[in-house]
Amino acid sequence: MNSVPMSDIRYFCYPRTDAPPEVAAELVGALRNHEDAISTRQLENGLVSDDVLTEVRSSLEAVGFDVEQGKRADEKIHRPVLFGENGEPELQYQVDGYHPEHRCGIEIEAGRAWDGNAIYRDLIHAAMMVQVDTLALVVPNAYKHSRGTTPAFEKTKRVAETLYRTDRFDLPYDLVLVGY
Repeated sequence: MNSVPMSDIRYFCYPRTDAPPEVAAELVGALRNHEDAISTRQLENGLVSDDVLTEVRSSLEAVGFDVEQGKRADEKIHRPVLFGENGEPELQYQVDGYHPEHRCGIEIEAGRAWDGNAIYRDLIHAAMMVQVDTLALVVPNAYKHSRGTTPAFEKTKRVAETLYRTDRFDLPYDLVLVGY
């Protein structure tokens, strides 16, 4: 029996009735390369999402993701939502990264993941983006702040479980939820 070394980087894929998309293992492997630097269970203070993205950028790029390089418009990754005249994107949303082969958008969140409701924005935006068949939503296992600790991964997992079990609507993408 193969044993997998214990890791603070963990994930669930949705819908849970489907095999995980191929990109899930690549993404999680890339994040685990930086586990000591990003693990919210090990660090005394958590990182902001830009710091996490900076830390993991090289490994994400190594597995095929185009990754946001900075805050200037030309350093961002945009995914079209609506097209206008001459087929030009009329409305686009930003993602932290995009894997063109796997058609996977990635959003890395920190404190805003749960406490700032960023996960809801990410889930809705991904539903409207063109050529996003998988959303990788990367959130802290534990967001540490002055008032205590928020179990962001567990709370986000409850939302994902509900969304993928309800028969009220279907999300048009697979979700890879990763806790770091």
